[in-house]
Amino acid sequence: MAAPTDAELMARVSGADHDAFAILVDRYKDSLVNYLSHLTGSRDRAEEHAQAAFVRLYESASRYREEGKLAPYLFRIATNLARTEAVRTSFRELILLRLWRPAERSEQTPLGDLEQRELQQQVSAALASLPVAYRAAVVLREIEGWSYQEIAAALRCSEGTVKSRIARGRDELRKRLRPFWNGVTEREPRRAF
Repeated sequence: MAAPTDAELMARVSGADHDAFAILVDRYKDSLVNYLSHLTGSRDRAEEHAQAAFVRLYESASRYREEGKLAPYLFRIATNLARTEAVRTSFRELILLRLWRPAERSEQTPLGDLEQRELQQQVSAALASLPVAYRAAVVLREIEGWSYQEIAAALRCSEGTVKSRIARGRDELRKRLRPFWNGVTEREPRRAF
């Protein structure tokens, strides 16, 4: 027996079918919490936002019109919740790895670990300083692997706007992280001996 579609489940949810809603929650909770974790930098905040997004989805079930886009609709609700709060905390190292793919270090040393932690803090600060619209687009594309079309639907904007936000977000990150590019800082000039 085929699993019920999102449209079928939402129709049942609008009739107060709690089991149908539980299926939808199970279907999307991991992806939504993962996305929100990257967006907010906090697993706890992500879980709170995801729970609030599901509550809003449930409350709006009677007004929901199926167009084959439940996931973007749910993610848009969650994005708006995170945007309203405008959380500016740290993100995972995964963002750095996905955006810049820094050179691998063959040996780990206490100094190397310290440099890596400092770089992670700088990346987190740079990401947190981006406008939420840029940050959301970059995280959905680079971390979640969404298409431009899916991101546009979730953020309620055109694909061109999505591409522009991603490009601008990446440019801002590169500018802010230029001193740390490839693990080299420019705080102190190198001395030639």
